[in-house]
Amino acid sequence: MALPPLALVPVEPRHQENDTVSNQTTWLKHWAPEDETFWKKMGKSIANRTLIITTANLTLAFIVWFMVSALVVRLPQIGFQLTTGQLFWLAAMPGLAGGTLRLVHMFLTPMFGTRAVVSLSTLLLLIPAIGWFYAVQNPDTPYWVLMVLACLAGLGGGNFSSFMPSTSLFYPKRLQGTALAIQAGIGNFGVSVVQFVTPWIIGAALVGGGLLGSSQTMTKGGVTSQVYLQNAAAIYVPFILVFGVAAWLMLRSVPIKANFREQFDIFGSRHTWSMTSLYIMTFGAFSGLSATFPLLIKQCYGGLEGAPDPLTYAFYGPLVGSVARVAAGPISDRLGGARVTQWAGIGMLASAVAVPMFTTPSDMSSFPYFVTAMLALFFFAGVGNASTFKQMPMIFPPRQAGGVIGFTAAIAAYGPLFFGMMFALAIGAYGTPNAVFYWLAFYIAMNIALNWWMYARAGATTPC
Repeated sequence: MALPPLALVPVEPRHQENDTVSNQTTWLKHWAPEDETFWKKMGKSIANRTLIITTANLTLAFIVWFMVSALVVRLPQIGFQLTTGQLFWLAAMPGLAGGTLRLVHMFLTPMFGTRAVVSLSTLLLLIPAIGWFYAVQNPDTPYWVLMVLACLAGLGGGNFSSFMPSTSLFYPKRLQGTALAIQAGIGNFGVSVVQFVTPWIIGAALVGGGLLGSSQTMTKGGVTSQVYLQNAAAIYVPFILVFGVAAWLMLRSVPIKANFREQFDIFGSRHTWSMTSLYIMTFGAFSGLSATFPLLIKQCYGGLEGAPDPLTYAFYGPLVGSVARVAAGPISDRLGGARVTQWAGIGMLASAVAVPMFTTPSDMSSFPYFVTAMLALFFFAGVGNASTFKQMPMIFPPRQAGGVIGFTAAIAAYGPLFFGMMFALAIGAYGTPNAVFYWLAFYIAMNIALNWWMYARAGATTPC
């Protein structure tokens, strides 16, 4: 039986400070962002405060989610006895956990509100951060323990599917493309942060006297040095505490509520499934390649003379994709999400076809071309990440749009899992990762046709 559309359900505060919000409660009493007077008077300031705080917490979530991808390339160098397949599986497991947890998170905001979800989800990131802090200090840590900790890093991945729908509720439709692009794009910077910070933060003790543990001997290219790999996790613990508490003190929740069962109405729309496929194309590729880019560099170029340090280059991919996502938000608001998605898909297709030309090198001369092709793939994926998130609020009403954003983000978050698995299988079977890029190009081509037919062509029934 079809469920009736939900109306806004105001939650009365116990002690009213004014007619909009009580500091004694989680819930705003009234919220009408499409009302220009309300928006200018108080809506804009509350929405922007929520965007800033939630974005800071989302950045930490991405840092924790991708922390494993920065650690796995170092583990063999400090004495962990792990095969190439085991390393790819460690890089893939946060994707499995993150995607699964996103399927839970997509329901949380209408049930518990922005304040509780953002603050408590952030504080839970302490579990994987502290766990990895201890694990990397002992090369005899069992592989199954590392796998459990890799799964727990997925707590950071899950947060996206509650944080982003929450933000979409705070803004009018005309600004949602920009707001969501800013939040997701800056949040995505967390991937680059963890891959950029790790190589230099592990070089010296953060606290004197060995309070954060002793150093490990790292062997790289026959040269040994002392590192503190635990710093790569310890550095984020105080930020998690501060940002989590700040979210609890400063955030409030929009009075749009629905129980678990009511939120299933989104699955009756064909647009839910088409937008999921489009977001897998963009964010699935972005997240999957971000998690595996360091290992991909090592696999393709690590055995050559003058081989690069993977983490010296790997952070550029997520960085380029994140910047592109922020920049493409306002463009999508002006030109329309579907049109921008179409051009992003074409760019991704060309880039995916180009990458296999440089994955079986005989020397380092082709490395700049490999990096350029990969960065182009990250760039166009970032653009598509922004434009698809513009399309969803235009297709669906606010509460359903939040649910669809959460669901599509959940499915696309399996990107690190699938790319990790596929690269491991392709390299094991063929010795190169090329089969993965051929599959990716085929999938992108299908989604270009899907987007054109449903949303971008002249006369489309649902232009967005």
